[in-house]
Amino acid sequence: MTNDLPIVVQNLWKSFKKNQVLKGINFSLEKGESLVIIGRSGSGKSVCIKCIVGLISPDKGTILVFGTDVTQLKNEALNAIRLRIGFMFQNGALYDSMSVRDNLAFTLKHHTKNLTDDEIEKRIEMALNDVGLNEAIDKMPSELSGGMRKRIGLARTLIIEPEIILYDEPTSGLDTITAREISELIVSIQKKRQATAIIITHDMACAKKTGNRMIILKDGIIYAEGTYDALEQNGDRWVKSFFN
Repeated sequence: MTNDLPIVVQNLWKSFKKNQVLKGINFSLEKGESLVIIGRSGSGKSVCIKCIVGLISPDKGTILVFGTDVTQLKNEALNAIRLRIGFMFQNGALYDSMSVRDNLAFTLKHHTKNLTDDEIEKRIEMALNDVGLNEAIDKMPSELSGGMRKRIGLARTLIIEPEIILYDEPTSGLDTITAREISELIVSIQKKRQATAIIITHDMACAKKTGNRMIILKDGIIYAEGTYDALEQNGDRWVKSFFN
């Protein structure tokens, strides 16, 4: 039953003027599953997850999140669904004028009402502990390295205790060692939280580490799908180009 699945995408189409980005894609996720979506730049990876969270409206199709078609929801109902979804933006999306503590507190207060100051502080400490950056609590974003900004961005995603986490290029712009640390962090969080996750990435090491299953987009369609190992062994020349 599709209503039992956290995410079901059916016949999703999206264009921007004459550029047809998504052409009727279909996929679903089991609870606790981590799906990696890869593809060349402009293939529609980020558009897809932004449609899921309601940041972009599709031209056609159905997106069931926890059994509810988010494409049909008005603002209040859509915001209620978003409370259960964490979105890790590519650049971390931190407020530069706020400390790490205030960035996390702002997000928590915006999503969760009626928390006491002590409860907010405890949630901030837990989120920072999950990403291994308790010592950064009073730092400003300008004082953080690229890897630290990614971790704080992830902490801000986790602080609302989401059931679904959408990662948009979580390792982009990072050196190889830091990118591996972020990938390992995603895996540890998935094990601890049992959240359902979609990871958009160009980083094949991240894809191999974090995904139970992979989708490759090409020309607006799902060109190939399977585990990392199965796709790596795929004889198709275009699929193999991602693994070379």
